Amino acid sequence: MTQPPQPPNDPPQGGFGAPQDPPPGGFGAPTPPPADPFGKQQATPPAGGFGAPTPPPADTPSPAGAPQQPGPGYGYPQGQQPGYGYPQNQPTQPGYGYPQAPVPGQPQQGYGFPQGMPPGQPPQQGYGYQTTPMQQPQMPPQNGNGGKKFSTQMQIIVAASVAVVLIVAGGIWYASGDGGDKKEEASSSSGATEGKDGENEGGNAVDGAGKEKAPADPKSTVAFQLPLPKVTDITKVDGSWLTDKAYVKTGLNEIVAYEPAKGTKLWSIPLAGQVCAASRHMSKDFKTAIVFAQSKPTKATKYPPCNQVGALDLSTGKLIWSKSVTAATSGDAAIRFDEVTLSGTTVAAGGTEGGAAFDLNTGAERWKPKATTDGCYDKGYGGGEALAVVRKCGTYDDPQLVIQALNPTTGAPLSSYKMPPGVDYASIVSTKPLVVAADVGDTAGDGSGISDFFSIDASTGKLLTRIAADGEKYAARCASGEVESCSQLAVGNNRIYVPTEDHEGTGEYGDTNEIVSFDLTTGKPTSDKADAGERYTMFPIRMDGGNIIAYRVPPYDKGGQVVSIDGATFKQTVLMENPSDESTRDAETSFTPDYSEFRYSDGHLYLASTMVSKPSGSLDTSRRLVVSFSRP
Repeated sequence: MTQPPQPPNDPPQGGFGAPQDPPPGGFGAPTPPPADPFGKQQATPPAGGFGAPTPPPADTPSPAGAPQQPGPGYGYPQGQQPGYGYPQNQPTQPGYGYPQAPVPGQPQQGYGFPQGMPPGQPPQQGYGYQTTPMQQPQMPPQNGNGGKKFSTQMQIIVAASVAVVLIVAGGIWYASGDGGDKKEEASSSSGATEGKDGENEGGNAVDGAGKEKAPADPKSTVAFQLPLPKVTDITKVDGSWLTDKAYVKTGLNEIVAYEPAKGTKLWSIPLAGQVCAASRHMSKDFKTAIVFAQSKPTKATKYPPCNQVGALDLSTGKLIWSKSVTAATSGDAAIRFDEVTLSGTTVAAGGTEGGAAFDLNTGAERWKPKATTDGCYDKGYGGGEALAVVRKCGTYDDPQLVIQALNPTTGAPLSSYKMPPGVDYASIVSTKPLVVAADVGDTAGDGSGISDFFSIDASTGKLLTRIAADGEKYAARCASGEVESCSQLAVGNNRIYVPTEDHEGTGEYGDTNEIVSFDLTTGKPTSDKADAGERYTMFPIRMDGGNIIAYRVPPYDKGGQVVSIDGATFKQTVLMENPSDESTRDAETSFTPDYSEFRYSDGHLYLASTMVSKPSGSLDTSRRLVVSFSRP
């Protein structure tokens, strides 16, 4: 893909400059400032992007990145302006590729969700999707309509039998409606303990204790805000990383580091062109990889090709190396890349012209695209401490996708799994364990990119289980055509954790949802369930050892929350609660979960946009590149 257009002139030296502390009373308009391939998988947050979008037609309405004052937040009461998750059907101004009528339960557009989406991109979504069935946890029989009631005599017999079993067993038997492995389900419900200084020891979670500690006071304040860069078109700003000393964010033709507490600018890495793709993984010494355009846009070259691969040292603020690569399939021209990832010391970049890999520290080529007789090429890679590839073969009309686990150093396949017919695109959710998401036969129908999850044995290539992702019940998202783009889900403890579709709560107004899980060996639903709470919805951000770090989207009169869900008991601990004043709330809820980056660590939360666009009309005062919250 090519990079969206950039301003014809270079940006001011120093990039955006240091951000301002928010004024008392909330936000005003921002003032622009002058190699074991199967080692343990790193817990990483979702990121995502679209790739370089195709410019919309001239008569297309401005994208949602264009300023519009958002309405009140999620769960706003009836009779007032609706906000995120408002249960009434409200008229919505259509945009390019945007549905002409809103879907109930979907969020209003806000910053981070351009209305003018490029062709082929999904329309605006909330958490709720409508796809093909994923196995739903079965509920016990109800005594309501259509159900048969036990006779009194039968109830006595059953109760007596159960009592005998419990006495003989000398313990509690955790029953499940799906008839699954009772031993496993019992362990998932066993008690966890609070560690020293509030650290959750993770109970019996397979992946062990988490590092995030329960605070004495979870209430946060706004730490800093970053204004939007000035652009002339839709522009990708993928890339957010947390080191031990900085929050690092992609800007306009640069990468910038900020001090976590106040957002003071620490350093900047200037680039020849705009970032097109960024790895969501880092090495232990805070190195990562990006793909960027070979130059800034000009009148002659409005969309410079994304053919530069580079490695960043996020500790020192240095571009370690950058280079392009040619291949037999492209003649003398440098090949273009759509995405990039990191596994150990291997940087792997993929695209429609094939994939290439480099040494993280030196930039030496490890492999590059070769001419093939079968028409196959590496579409993209999933990283972490293992490496996997989506390899595409066949024709455009009849593609065949193969998932391969690779040796990160040599690129040699360790195993292969052929995806079923009818899969045009696939996304790698996790490499250890190896989990893939796909929209089989385009049956998802909601732009989520997911109709099924595939759990694969990476050592043999054998399919362990296939989990149907019913969009009417479950919500997550993988950008179509991007291999490592899935968000609003997490993998850990040999389970995949997904949010349910938004649904009505028990109150007078406002939706809610839950986070549930599925076993990656059997494909069966587990007994895990974490409720978002009345008028809140939530989704996973990342794993923390065996615990799940999740973000709660707030109702219209509250601030958002970050919680830790114990992987053994599913007990929730509030790690952060954000301010509820209107201006702060508007800024927070302008970041939609589908098209924003959510990063949380050690009492710091960063909400960041992945795309920005040229404003039209008066500037929406709630829009930011980044809003950061800090807890004492």
